[in-house]
Amino acid sequence: MGSVIVDVLQISSSIPPARLFKSFILDSDNLMPKVLPGFFKSFETVHGDGGAGTVKLITWAEGDQIKSAKHRTDEIDDANRVFKYTLVEGGALEDDFKLVAYDMKVEDGPDGGCVYKVTSKYHTKGDNHSVIQEKIKQGHEGAKAFFHAVEAYLQANPNEYN
Repeated sequence: MGSVIVDVLQISSSIPPARLFKSFILDSDNLMPKVLPGFFKSFETVHGDGGAGTVKLITWAEGDQIKSAKHRTDEIDDANRVFKYTLVEGGALEDDFKLVAYDMKVEDGPDGGCVYKVTSKYHTKGDNHSVIQEKIKQGHEGAKAFFHAVEAYLQANPNEYN
């Protein structure tokens, strides 16, 4: 019997919120393979126009344990810097998850920076909570690494995504 596990990740940054949202969320298809070429090979739209209902195929670089994943965009709200999507195939789903839904928000932070918040809803296939919690922990570490790689790129390239 499966369950739904809700988890929240929050990271503060000195990057202005509009700049982070524009780069990390809206242009991730181009930015992530450039910032993390050893991890991401490509992002490809397989259905849709980029808005709600769009399905993207993310392909990882050669040698990675995970080969690909499909994400469905559920909502994009530029004005409020909100992006919601669901992992529907591949990636972290494997044997333990039916789907994972992500609600991302980039909020104003102190001193012109931002706070990046991700609420994840893991719909599990079973109740192997120790394995599931370890996978969620690994996902957090990966998400933090992606975020900090983008943050470092933006700090090193202050004229991009303004």
